[in-house]
Amino acid sequence: MRGPRQTPFLGALREKVLSECNHTDEVAVCPSSGGQTATGDAGRVTDAPAPAHTFSQGVRKGNFVQVSGQGPVDPETNEYLYPGDVAAQTTRTLTNVKSIVEASGATFDDVVTLRVYLTKREDFAIMNDAYGAFVLEHTRGDVLPSRTTVFTGLPREEMLVEIDAVAIL
Repeated sequence: MRGPRQTPFLGALREKVLSECNHTDEVAVCPSSGGQTATGDAGRVTDAPAPAHTFSQGVRKGNFVQVSGQGPVDPETNEYLYPGDVAAQTTRTLTNVKSIVEASGATFDDVVTLRVYLTKREDFAIMNDAYGAFVLEHTRGDVLPSRTTVFTGLPREEMLVEIDAVAIL
């Protein structure tokens, strides 16, 4: 998996972000967007995979954080992990989501909803067990995030699960 394809538009957009945003290795705070914090190419979260195309890993606007759909990808190599193992893919995917949430300044307790995309209905129980173990381990409060599960095709054949999230600080 590679980062975004560089086009004249993307190159100009990246230069604009770099010139207007205060950024670290993890997040960019863009004054021109009303203080919006964006995790993306200019301030990529290194503990989560690089986005594959022209979108951010996640975006924070005010106290609202939207994490783009994540998959079972190693953040260092951008390789898809655990072919055929939906439990391990679920745990890795949730770890990637958590990294982006935390880079935005939120915690996993701030996650209000998670949307899970599965390729096979028969993987639901296994995913549910792995999901439950992860969420219970990483949620400190009494309220768990809401969740929707959708059965669908995913962009890569080796992906059995994809998860996106919304957090509110």
